[in-house]
Amino acid sequence: MIVCGDDVLAHRLSAELNEMYGERVTLLVPPPGERSGRADRAGRPAPRTGRAMALFGRVTAAVTRTTGTGTGGGVGAVEDRPAVRVVETAEVDDAVLLDAGVERAAALALVHEDDERNIRTALTARRLNPRLRLVIRLYNRRLGQHLATLLDQAAAVVEPGLDPGKLDAATTVLSDADTAAPALAATAVSGSKKVIQAGGLLLHAVDRTPPAPGEVADPGLCPLALLSATAGDPAGCEGSERSGDQRPRLLPGDAEVAAAPGRGVVALETVRYEGPAQTPGWLSASALPVGSLFSRRLRWSLAGVAAAVVALALASTLTTGDHPLHAAYLILLDIFAIGDPAVGEPTSRQVLQILAGFVGLLLLPVVIAALLEAFGTFRSATTLRRPPRGLSGHVVLLGLGKVGTRVLARLRRMNIPVVCVEADPEARGLALARRLRVPTVIGDVTEEGVLEAARIHRARALLALTSVDITNLEAALHARSLSPELRVALRLYDDDFATAVYRTLRTAYPHAVTRSRSVSHLAAPAFAGSMIGRQILGAIPVERRVLLFAALDVADHPLLNGRTVAEAFRPGAWRVIARGGAGVPHDRSGYVPAWELPAGTVLGAGDRVVLATTRRGLAELHGRHPRRASEGEPTEPTGETVG
Repeated sequence: MIVCGDDVLAHRLSAELNEMYGERVTLLVPPPGERSGRADRAGRPAPRTGRAMALFGRVTAAVTRTTGTGTGGGVGAVEDRPAVRVVETAEVDDAVLLDAGVERAAALALVHEDDERNIRTALTARRLNPRLRLVIRLYNRRLGQHLATLLDQAAAVVEPGLDPGKLDAATTVLSDADTAAPALAATAVSGSKKVIQAGGLLLHAVDRTPPAPGEVADPGLCPLALLSATAGDPAGCEGSERSGDQRPRLLPGDAEVAAAPGRGVVALETVRYEGPAQTPGWLSASALPVGSLFSRRLRWSLAGVAAAVVALALASTLTTGDHPLHAAYLILLDIFAIGDPAVGEPTSRQVLQILAGFVGLLLLPVVIAALLEAFGTFRSATTLRRPPRGLSGHVVLLGLGKVGTRVLARLRRMNIPVVCVEADPEARGLALARRLRVPTVIGDVTEEGVLEAARIHRARALLALTSVDITNLEAALHARSLSPELRVALRLYDDDFATAVYRTLRTAYPHAVTRSRSVSHLAAPAFAGSMIGRQILGAIPVERRVLLFAALDVADHPLLNGRTVAEAFRPGAWRVIARGGAGVPHDRSGYVPAWELPAGTVLGAGDRVVLATTRRGLAELHGRHPRRASEGEPTEPTGETVG
């Protein structure tokens, strides 16, 4: 396996392939000077802090650490496993790829932050080895779809008769931002559902809060995990392996769930649409917001004028005996000054006409104000909105970069109100915020009044997803000072620093929720599974661990072939969630959920199944034997952490 990258994801992916799957890995990274001085296309330096670079160096040292004396380009190995070979190179060209063994490699992962660089290297690698499996990190999803088709067609041109499906010569395009966005969005909402899609089948995973002492949480249709029992302990390690016997348990058996009273579970539930009814196209969120044409004061003014008209019409009916509709008609004529003067009419009629004229004078400025506001709304339909004064219960999202943009889209699909804060007026996510009509504050979050402008004191949660550690930390501390019980999730690169911040915030604010998530930790298993040749449908976080969903052909796996769905379940490793195939009756989704299959259903060679699996379970299904914790495996790092 070959991995090319320039950030933490590349190192974590290399360790994942080596530790979990026992693969020989060559890691191509730029020299340290180029990493630290890397700039974006606009010429601005990359937004990394000293702590981020410290973590980058520690991960590099961990990957290249020797347990003995190495020779050549490699480093020492654990037992008989070859260690990761690290090669520093400024450019990945033909010579570098050939030296890395691209002609003999099974897979190549391109995880540079620069999409253009990944595409250029992918085209070169496909020319050198048409049978190579490519896994490419791209932020642009539409471009990724076209690129995957182009590269597979290129393989067929270079080597006629090549079947990419049978020979594993395929291209997979993934985005770390897309992989992490659902988990980051879920941290903003207690009990948020996590969705995995397999064809047309939607799998909902929901966190069930711990039940009362002595009770067992409802496992739903299928229990996926037991949550940690140390989540409320300020000195505990939230959801990590360091929690000991109280750590989260992935894919527990029914007996294990029953034997763990008082612990929450992650369970699958029936998919139900819970959002509002879809509005017609001309009233949709992407169209002009007709309902917000006029301000609250103007609407009250119009309501007052309407009430005055109704009152005058009723008074006219009572005093003159006219029909209510005729009386209202005469009043309107008087208001608009187009009625005949009430000369010779009863005194009551004359008084009502004078009052109607006065109401008409009051109506004139209201009409002018309405026209001006409507004109202003039309002009500002494509500009950023300011947070409304009465907004509450929303999520404040800091940072509209790659990750922040994906999280914003996910939150809006969940119908969660969001207010964004972004310091860069040219950030990539501002176009999405403008199109979705999301209120946005342009300003440095560390400056006085910016968080207040985002209505942080009435917010439901804060997601600090900028790429600068100190900015996220300062925003979190300031937000907690304004709202002590605010739910907070912040992105920090330095794991030790993130752990200290997490524990301090949880101790200082015991009644508030603080969560820790990692972008690279969520993305690396999906990238590694794709390099092995498995279709990874998605990943969901279980505190600080990750549960994968994969689609596999039963014929390729003896541990599944010829067994019933119940027999194929291995606690702590994998569980069959759905079954599909040519002979399986199904709806448009292509799969039948496991709980809807007849009892005793046997998995055969023509079946394709969706599995919930751990990283170790996926490696074992593929014939790998990852090193166990008893053999010295380090605890799972949290890397680029959201404390």
